[in-house]
Amino acid sequence: MKTRILHLEQLARQSKRRIIGLMSGTSLDGLDIALCQISGAGARTRIEVEHFQTLPYNDDFKQEIRRVFSKQTIHFQDLVLLNVVIAEEHARLVLQCLKTWNIPPQEVDLIASHGQTVFHAPRVLHGLENYPNATLQIGDGDHIARRTGIITVSDFRQKHLAAGGEGAPLALYGDYFLFSKKGEDRFLLNIGGIANFTFLPGNGDTNAAFATDTGPGNTLLDAFARSEFQVPYDEGARIASNGIIDYGLLERLKSEPFFQKPMPKTIGPELFSPDWVRTLGQPPKGNFNPYDLMATLTKLTADTIAGAILKTQTTSRKKALYLSGGGAHNPLILKYLSENLKDWNIAPVQRLGVHGDAKEAVLFALLANELIAGKEQKGMTLGGVPLVSMGKISLPE
Repeated sequence: MKTRILHLEQLARQSKRRIIGLMSGTSLDGLDIALCQISGAGARTRIEVEHFQTLPYNDDFKQEIRRVFSKQTIHFQDLVLLNVVIAEEHARLVLQCLKTWNIPPQEVDLIASHGQTVFHAPRVLHGLENYPNATLQIGDGDHIARRTGIITVSDFRQKHLAAGGEGAPLALYGDYFLFSKKGEDRFLLNIGGIANFTFLPGNGDTNAAFATDTGPGNTLLDAFARSEFQVPYDEGARIASNGIIDYGLLERLKSEPFFQKPMPKTIGPELFSPDWVRTLGQPPKGNFNPYDLMATLTKLTADTIAGAILKTQTTSRKKALYLSGGGAHNPLILKYLSENLKDWNIAPVQRLGVHGDAKEAVLFALLANELIAGKEQKGMTLGGVPLVSMGKISLPE
């Protein structure tokens, strides 16, 4: 046991650590794998992304996850089994990437595994007064560590809950350390299944910084692309571009109370599901024109993102919005964002030195680095939550 602890201490003292960040989001499209060289910690963190790849999930694996994903009622055995199955698959994909990159596993110091979110239950969603914020990610770290032979850090969100947060979005920590700039208010927007942004005030006030979900990103678009058009997503917004926005439907969807709740806040597909659209949208005779529906949902994503950004109390005359995530490739979302945020500097997050598709995986690598090499930040808060170390350590032996 002592040898293992001494090895962790040695990792903390190294000038650099080689960390693989793993991210599997609510879109269920695949596993993002980022191999990073990280030096320093906290505000002195420096990251170089050596390799990045997204390996897609096959359809059978996606269907297995959907059996438990964001569902109120499941077969509990499915959840228990998938906790192992997902970990084993993620480990296999990591080893596949390392073989492609010609890097032996023993040359990697850590894996930072987000796991797969299967249910997110903040109070704003479950509404149960006597119950706390909660979230659950599966894909056990012990299995990843054992299969790969690499120390694995996982289950990051539980410490954030324990410290008084909602367990999401966690991007605030990495964004603050990597991307804050004095004199410029920065919004780092990630349009994944759920859209969220980090606000970094140009005056450096850690209490004013926050991260928040805004509402649906791609989750509704992807769900209806699958059900109505039998494609995984609306590539290039081709489907939505052939529809007409139904402004009556748009306003009914915008009446959802979540959009009026104060920030920061979190949510998930548990609320923003096809059933939510059908219930709140009140389709005539039970049906929507599918092209018009896609056009309307695309506008909903952009409008609710822009609305949340415009509600944020900025601190500097200079404001910039940096984009990442799958939705950042949707030209119609970008068009509507530009119309809503006139005179804003809108650019891909690549301008800040990290590829947008890799950003979330990189940020979890940073959280693992903080756990191993970061200094205690007693008394410091970030976004109203104590600045805590996050993640559980799984040893290979």
